[in-house]
Amino acid sequence: MRVFSYLLPLTSCLLYSCSLDEHPRDQIAEEEAFSNPEALFRNTVATLYNYIGGNDDGQGLQGTCRGIYDLQTFGSDEAMIPTRGIDWYDGEIWQDMYRHSWTPGHPMLKNSWLYLYKVITLCNRSIEQLDAHSHLLNASELISYKAEVRSIRAICYWYLLDLFARVPIITSTGKSINQIQQAERSQVFDFVVSELMESWPHLSSENSVAPGDSYARVTQPVAIFVLAKLMLNAEVYADDDWTDSDRPDGSKMQFNIDGQAMNAWEATIHYCDILDDEFGFKLAETYRDNFAVHNENSPENIWTIPMDKDLYYNEMQYMYRSWHYRHAAAYGFTGENGTCATLKTLQVFGYGSEEQDERFNFNYWADEVYDYNGDLVLDRSGNVLTYYPWEVQLYLGGSPYVETAGARMKKYEVDKNATKDGKLMNNDIVLFRFADALLMRAEANLRNGEDGQADFDAVRCRAWMNERQISLEALLDERLLELCWEGWRRQDLIRFGQYESLFQGDAYDQKVDETDHHTTVFPIPGDIITLNPILTQNKGY
Repeated sequence: MRVFSYLLPLTSCLLYSCSLDEHPRDQIAEEEAFSNPEALFRNTVATLYNYIGGNDDGQGLQGTCRGIYDLQTFGSDEAMIPTRGIDWYDGEIWQDMYRHSWTPGHPMLKNSWLYLYKVITLCNRSIEQLDAHSHLLNASELISYKAEVRSIRAICYWYLLDLFARVPIITSTGKSINQIQQAERSQVFDFVVSELMESWPHLSSENSVAPGDSYARVTQPVAIFVLAKLMLNAEVYADDDWTDSDRPDGSKMQFNIDGQAMNAWEATIHYCDILDDEFGFKLAETYRDNFAVHNENSPENIWTIPMDKDLYYNEMQYMYRSWHYRHAAAYGFTGENGTCATLKTLQVFGYGSEEQDERFNFNYWADEVYDYNGDLVLDRSGNVLTYYPWEVQLYLGGSPYVETAGARMKKYEVDKNATKDGKLMNNDIVLFRFADALLMRAEANLRNGEDGQADFDAVRCRAWMNERQISLEALLDERLLELCWEGWRRQDLIRFGQYESLFQGDAYDQKVDETDHHTTVFPIPGDIITLNPILTQNKGY
C-alpha cells in the first residue's frame, strides 16, 4: 500500500542532517492524503509503521545492521564480530564495540540518532495534521489516533534516553534551530513516562501480535510493557550524572499511578501485573514457538515487527550475518560468517558441561553443522564444517579457526521459503514478550524485599531447567539465558552495575578506563554537534 510521504522542514534537516529517502513518485497531493477519515488515519498513523522495521543499515528498531540493535548487542558482553583475517575489519567499528573504545564519530551512533529523530519528526507532523483535520474525526477517534502517535514517539525517545541520555525533546515541526535545547536525562525520562501514562488508556486494548486491525501496532499492552521497562530502569534513567557512582534509590522514588503512590519497583510490578492479569499473556508451550515461521498469535509475544515476504520490505539480517558461507549455502542462502557468542556467554550457558542450559541449542549453532535433511555440511576445504565456540577471540588472523571460531546465531526457525538470501522470512521479529515481563516482575519483587521466586521458576521450568535460588546474580544470568539475541543485554548490565568491556588490553590497544562509568551512555554523534553547536557532548568523550 502506498502512503503519503512527508518532506521535513528545512530547520529539522539542518538540526539532524536527516533524510527520509523520499521518492517523488510515492508522493500524493496533501488534499488527497487528508481528504477523508480513512485517508487521514492511513497517512498520519498507519504510515508510521513503515519505519518500525527496515531493510537499510541503521533503519528500524531491529532486523537491520549498524543501528540500535547492534549498539545494544555488540556494546555488551553477549556477542561480538571478530576480525576473521581480512574480513570484518571495517575500520575497526566492531572492535570498538567490543573494546568500548567508540568515539563520537562511530557510524552506528549517527545511524541510530538519525533514524530515531526521523520517526519522531514524522510523529510530530502526524499530530499536527490530525489537529489540522480534526473536523474529519469524532472526539474519540482524534484522541485515540493522537495517543497512538504519541506512544510511538515516546518509544523512540525511550531508545534515545537509553542510548544517549541527554537529548533534545522536540514535539513540533515549527521550532527553529536556535530554539532547540538539550534536556537532561531525568527530564527525558519524565517526558517519556508522562507521555505513555497519558496515552496508553486511549490505545486499542487488542493484542498487537494477533492478525487483524491492531496487528503490529502500538496497543495498550505494548505501552504498558515499555512503562514496566521504564520503572525497572528508573534508577538509571533518572540519574543526570552517571559518572559519579551515585544513583537515585528506586525504593525511594515515587510515581503517582492511578492516584496511588508507588516506588519504582512497585510500579514495575504493577505494570507487569496488568500484562498478566488483565491481558492474559502467558508463556508459550515451548521456547521455540515464539520464533517459529508464522509466529503470529503467540500467547507470549507482545510486540513484533511484521514479516511477510509478499507484503513488507522489513528484513531480518542477523542470522545470515552470523553463519559461515557454506552453512548458509546449504540452506539456500548467502552467509557473511561474522557474529558469534562471546566466551562470557558460553560460560553463563555452561556450554559443553553437564549443566549446559537447554536453551543453548535453541539459540546457537555449535560443533558439527547439518543441513535441512540432517546431512553434514562441508567447509570450503571439503571437511565437515564445525564451529568451535571456545576458540573465539577479537583478532583471528593466523588462527586455524579463523572461519569457524564462535557459536553462531540460531534463535529463529529457518523459513525454507524465505527470499532475498533468507532475509525476507515469515517469522515476525520479536521485540517484546511476556517471559521478559515475568523476569522484570521477579527482579522488582526481589529489589523491593519481596519474593520473586515463582516468576523466576516459571521461566526456567518452561525451558526444562532445574530450579535455582533467585538472586540478583541469578537474575542477570537468567535474562541472558532466556533473552539472548533480543537486544536487552547492554541495558541489563548497566542496571545491574556490571557494564564493562571484556577486553583486557593487548600489545596494540589498552583497556578503556571505565571506572567512571562514562561508557554506560554513548556519545552524542560528532556530526550532530557540528550541525547544532547548542548541543554539548556527554561526559567522558
